[in-house]
Amino acid sequence: IGVIGADVKGHNLPCENQPITSRVAMICGTSSCHMGVSETPIFVPGVWGPYFSAMVPGLWLNEGGQSATGKLIDHVVRGHVAFPELQSKAAASAHSIYTYLNSHLDLIKKSLPVGFLTVDLHVWPDFHGNRSPLTDLTLKGMVVGLTLSRGLDELALIYLATIQAIALGTRHILETMQAAGHRINTLFLCGGLSKNPLFVQMHADITGKPVVLSKEVESVLVGAAILGACASGDFASIQ
Repeated sequence: IGVIGADVKGHNLPCENQPITSRVAMICGTSSCHMGVSETPIFVPGVWGPYFSAMVPGLWLNEGGQSATGKLIDHVVRGHVAFPELQSKAAASAHSIYTYLNSHLDLIKKSLPVGFLTVDLHVWPDFHGNRSPLTDLTLKGMVVGLTLSRGLDELALIYLATIQAIALGTRHILETMQAAGHRINTLFLCGGLSKNPLFVQMHADITGKPVVLSKEVESVLVGAAILGACASGDFASIQ
């Protein structure tokens, strides 16, 4: 609630002075979920709900989801033959492997926008089935456009293509929700993947919607702690 209901006045966002129903909260970690609310029940094919007062009191919740997002990125990166080289170079530079990959993409893209690096490389991200909106647990993942290259450049490109595929999955979910009646104009991200600037930027570029991040980088953990403190009786309410 703290993420989707955040005060964004003064930032020239399309959701400013609009009801909370114009927003979707995306909790992105090992897997991802997409939480949108409405004043009346909306039935969205392949998206869970509607559930009354499940997240925001008095409103109906729909929840889309992707079965593997952070887990998929880890799987693709750590399974690549160049991963030991990446691990060594990231450690030598005192950066995480993903910060190093983001910097490496900046080096190889030259004057091109980073998204154009993968025009010949594409990932179908359903390595663990599709939760929303296709609801098909039998679907499998796929990579198209591989070459004989085994180096760090190729690893960085597959990493980028995987993030783009996840963002396209989010776009598919949002478009399905909007076709059913939701009016969404802004994404609010939280969770571990929201700390990755490339992940955030690709979601903004591919969905065509502004992305808002919380000042509290561990908002999911803080929210869980607040609910736990309320449930234990130590505090009377979440306020």
